[in-house]
Amino acid sequence: MPSTDAFLTSLKLEFAYWAGRAWTGSRGAGAVLHFARVRPPVAGGFRPFQAHEITPRFLDRTIRALKRWKYDIVDMDEVCRRAVIMQGPRRFACLTFDGIYKDLIEHAYPVLSRHAVPFTLYVPTAFPDGVGEAWWLALEQIIARESRVSLVIDRIERHFGTRTLSEKYDAYEYLESWMRALPPPDQSAAIKDLCKRYSVDLARLSREVSMDWADLARLGADPNVTFGSATVNYPVLTSLKDAAAQREMTMGKAVAETAFRRNVGHFAYPFGDRNSWRRAHVVMAEEVGFASAVSTIPGIVDVEGRTNLRALPRISWDGRLRSLRAMRVLLSGAMFDPVKPTPSKPI
Repeated sequence: MPSTDAFLTSLKLEFAYWAGRAWTGSRGAGAVLHFARVRPPVAGGFRPFQAHEITPRFLDRTIRALKRWKYDIVDMDEVCRRAVIMQGPRRFACLTFDGIYKDLIEHAYPVLSRHAVPFTLYVPTAFPDGVGEAWWLALEQIIARESRVSLVIDRIERHFGTRTLSEKYDAYEYLESWMRALPPPDQSAAIKDLCKRYSVDLARLSREVSMDWADLARLGADPNVTFGSATVNYPVLTSLKDAAAQREMTMGKAVAETAFRRNVGHFAYPFGDRNSWRRAHVVMAEEVGFASAVSTIPGIVDVEGRTNLRALPRISWDGRLRSLRAMRVLLSGAMFDPVKPTPSKPI
């Protein structure tokens, strides 16, 4: 089940705010904010993705707060520009969204459009094509409704009790971590086997939660929208050989540029945490032609080129922290170690 870590983090941030660190500790050019899903509140129960969700109302409060704090809300091109110049008089915030959940156009976009603020959407192109596999959602659905889950792991039939809420969270944490580390063919085979055993239509589920090209074309008509790439199939890059990883990055960019009829110069590492990409992928992002690449490693963007544009940190703003005071501390950079530049070429 969700731990007490979020509560302790929130408490620490609240203390830092009242201690004045949101002002005295401010540094850097600004911050890139990372959002996943934006949708109305969902009732309790088994919700492993609660930490990745905020409500439309909270998104609205966030944007209002950024404007009140005199942050410039900018697009990714402007992030790249400000990251290599001297410190300006105002700090920036950039709003970014990973994946192509329908929630964005149904619940987030009305808020973003009303405020007329720029934002970036990173697209894994298999999903609007209708062939992406949202395996993490299928796994959630299976565990949510079953009291026991069985599957083959390393050629051995394994069984997981999922009767209680605690057992469901434990099983999900283990299986999600295991599946993420699998090479894509093995991952696809594993989730299809699970879906067949427990009567989940993976293809239908993946299509229902995803925007299609028509939805994306509607967003693309708004000049405040920047499209970025997140590969084709959204694999964990460290699970691929280098040639396959570069192919995913190259093809994702090419397909997106063909579909949107514009340059797609920004990239998001799928999942984005420290275990999902490595230094070689930073080099690939440059070779493929991306001006920037974002992770989900927390931090702020420094000035004068001290933050590698193809290893940009992002502050994940989600369902675990609902205090705007906590956000202000995070945006100040006071809670993060100074960003050390990652060389864009091997030494």
